[in-house]
Amino acid sequence: MRSLNKRIDRFCMNHPGFGLHNLMIFVVIGQVIVWLFSMMDRTGTLVQYLYFNPALFLRGQVWRIVTFVLVPYDSSLLFFAIALYFYYFIGSSLESAWGTPRFNIYYFSGMLLTALYSLLYYVLTKRIVVATSAYLNLSLFFAFATLWPEQRVLLFFFIPIKIKWLAWVDAAMFFIAIVTYIGQGLIGLALVPVVAMLNYLVFCGSWLFDFLRPSHARAKAAQRVKTIQFKQAAKKVQQEQKAQGYTRKCDVCGRTDRDYPDLEFRYCSRCAGYHCFCIDHINSHIHFTE
Repeated sequence: MRSLNKRIDRFCMNHPGFGLHNLMIFVVIGQVIVWLFSMMDRTGTLVQYLYFNPALFLRGQVWRIVTFVLVPYDSSLLFFAIALYFYYFIGSSLESAWGTPRFNIYYFSGMLLTALYSLLYYVLTKRIVVATSAYLNLSLFFAFATLWPEQRVLLFFFIPIKIKWLAWVDAAMFFIAIVTYIGQGLIGLALVPVVAMLNYLVFCGSWLFDFLRPSHARAKAAQRVKTIQFKQAAKKVQQEQKAQGYTRKCDVCGRTDRDYPDLEFRYCSRCAGYHCFCIDHINSHIHFTE
């Protein structure tokens, strides 16, 4: 996963104009339009033309691979408005931290994985699994909770709670849904949330696995970082920098203080070894463990 993340970061560095800036505002506006029309169309005909139905997609209705993320999953005005604001806040925060190209890749890869699984499942079993944006939005929430676990939100507008506790509750419900589907023999449905979370595992899996490691293993790794490995890595990096004519280089995007003298660089204390990152990647990189 770390290697794939580096490739993604390199691509984002070489293609800074890739993707839609402020992507979530387009999603929010699209959902508002669909919600307004659905309120006028009580038969639900419009919404039925937007869901990703693999059988209809294969018949030429190719727009469904995009429009399914515009279908609101709550018709109540209050909860719909709260959900829109919440996911716009989460999406815009992730785009601000990761940059527009990386966030677009994250969001669109989640869309494609969800739709492709639904399509593949239909081709193999002739059974229809309708793709929705529910688990895609959940992957956004998990990514936000991974980056800012101590962020506080107001539950029911007046109860302050850390985002990490909400993430744990959602994770429990996530696994209960999977187990329930398996218990009912609906293996195809059980894999839908798993596939929808693959983009989260690619982008944030290393952080998650590091967090789930036993405390003594994390402490041992931290001790190695503070002693032998750090000194050896520091000496090697300093020699390389001297030969190349720069003093700092981002281990994600490769930018140096020689090429970008106004760019801020920092060193990560959680990475194993001596690793420097630019200000754009100090908070969003995958930590080195060896």
